[in-house]
Amino acid sequence: MSARRLRSILLITLLLCISPFIQAKILLPSVFSNNMVLQQKTNASIWGKSDAGKAVKVTVSWNKINYGAIADVKGNWKIKVATPGYGGPYTITISDGELLVLNNVLIGDVWICSGQSNMEMPLAGWGKILNNEKEIAEAKYPNIRLLQTEHVTSNFPLNDVKVANGGWQECSPKYIAEFSSTAYFFAREVYEKTKIPIGLIHTSWGGTIAEAWTSAESLKKMADFSAAVDKIQKSAKNPSSISYEEKLKNWIKITKDKDSGNQDGQMKWALVESSNWKNMTLPTLWEDAALKDFDGVVWFTKKVTIPENWKTNRVKLNLGTIDDNDITFINGVKVGETAGYNVARTYAIPANLLKVGDNTITVRVFDSGGGGGLYGDAKDLNLTNGASVKILLAGEWKYKIGLDFKNIEPKPYEENGANRPTVLYHAMIHPYRQFSIKGAIWYQGEANADRAYQYRELFPTMIKDWRQKWGQGDFPFYFVQLANFMQVDNLPAQSAWAELREAQQKTLALPNTGMATIIDIGDAKDIHPKNKQEVGRRLALIALAKTYGQKINYSGPVYQSNKIEGKQIVLTFSNTENGLKAADGTALTGFAIAGADKKFYWAKASIKGNQILVSSDHVANPVAVRYAWGNNPVCNLVSNDGLPASPFRTDTWPGITFGKK
Repeated sequence: MSARRLRSILLITLLLCISPFIQAKILLPSVFSNNMVLQQKTNASIWGKSDAGKAVKVTVSWNKINYGAIADVKGNWKIKVATPGYGGPYTITISDGELLVLNNVLIGDVWICSGQSNMEMPLAGWGKILNNEKEIAEAKYPNIRLLQTEHVTSNFPLNDVKVANGGWQECSPKYIAEFSSTAYFFAREVYEKTKIPIGLIHTSWGGTIAEAWTSAESLKKMADFSAAVDKIQKSAKNPSSISYEEKLKNWIKITKDKDSGNQDGQMKWALVESSNWKNMTLPTLWEDAALKDFDGVVWFTKKVTIPENWKTNRVKLNLGTIDDNDITFINGVKVGETAGYNVARTYAIPANLLKVGDNTITVRVFDSGGGGGLYGDAKDLNLTNGASVKILLAGEWKYKIGLDFKNIEPKPYEENGANRPTVLYHAMIHPYRQFSIKGAIWYQGEANADRAYQYRELFPTMIKDWRQKWGQGDFPFYFVQLANFMQVDNLPAQSAWAELREAQQKTLALPNTGMATIIDIGDAKDIHPKNKQEVGRRLALIALAKTYGQKINYSGPVYQSNKIEGKQIVLTFSNTENGLKAADGTALTGFAIAGADKKFYWAKASIKGNQILVSSDHVANPVAVRYAWGNNPVCNLVSNDGLPASPFRTDTWPGITFGKK
């Protein structure tokens, strides 16, 4: 046989071997894979693509029914399959002439898990929840299945999603470490109490706004978002010729050119006489100090004395975390530059840059939105020379504003960014809308806190939008109220976060909703509190009671009404069958009272049955009470089983986010 003929035979053999992969075969969306969970007791849709006109057959191992459909002219087909009560594992066989088999399939309850970073927060990775190593090692639940959606945006609805790990996987230490901790602890509690297999579809994205998770059809009914939706729909048809990266580069150049500390291209404030600068105690977010609602550039400087016996080689400057970006100088010389609000700053100091006696540390901080400043732990703010000798830097610094971003053009919209209306719905929710689910859990709100009154309409709109898209009626939708966070107020104060919590509480007016209150387990210095076990458990309590019919308490005391009686206001609560108490056994805290002048004072509060009596010597004629009203309120009203009362107020006076869009 000639070498040429041998090559031809080998080529034909190779083509025959790989031809099934070249020819059109059944294609399934990424939500279908081995190890998946199908929703029990429903007509679950299974869909995909094949050749146009092909007959597609589906058989399942839990019944003897043969299901079939004909692919349309575009090759699309869909079949509804009756599912039994929970159980498995089963197999699903799909054929259009070529066989495709899905193995290790469970029938159970499927929950969509969405929101921003506190839903996304994994057990390990950047999350590092409480006891994360132990929790990961013990996460051996083969009847809990995980589907991890990857981050994708789109200006138009997509029919499929990008998922990690090849699709569904059994819950194990290998796959749980980078999965949503809140979703996992929710599922673990539900599974342990019901033994129903649980499928978790995790689709969240840190720092994202609720309108990004809502469809265009629903958002266009809200005047605040109609124009933005039109813009996105237009850009989907006519993409900009100028990239977002180029627009952002031009904007950042403007922020440098307009910075008063940067003169003629030189960072003049890196070493400057600062005696006339203002004082701020660091670490702190500057919104919690003197710069409320400020976005821009702020320069900080501090004099540091190096003693004669201090070695000045191998020195490191530690600044903790800075929101968002910094450029850092010592004695006018740049020693480091970092971008990212959650990155610890450690800069090696060149030999001989520090000198015995006075030295100057200067930090230029750039913040484009939200919190700003040096905000880490005080212990992490120091100079060290490698000999475990530290010079602590926490305390009083000088500061001066270099640029207020209100005085320049707005930061450009990211054409492919996540924080735009509809784009996460399009890419990370819409593709799942045909997949039967039990319900949804949601943990979001931080990114919308400055527009809390708007959230009163937006959040219910999103929930109703999802329900309409799934076509499963008012499926359960359970969410987490914002935790306590930021500096504690010495006196009663206005709070955007309190107003956002109020908007969340008002959303309970929608049928089949529930809210997990976590005002007692937050962290003043960490927007991502580590006790996700309790967050998941409280969400699960709601589901166990409202969805699974178990006779358990799932909520703390709920404010119901008030009555003015002389110098006191009497508050009445529902859900008090377990009684009312102070969590720590001391006097009630967190109550404030005001007269017609709207000036609030901390109040005395006492329990009488299912009522609480509130008064203050400073308010002779009270008209309003607020409880746990603040970013990080000190409060302790709970039911006897320890579930906290949700923050509330009796007044309807316009708050600080009223009218903000």
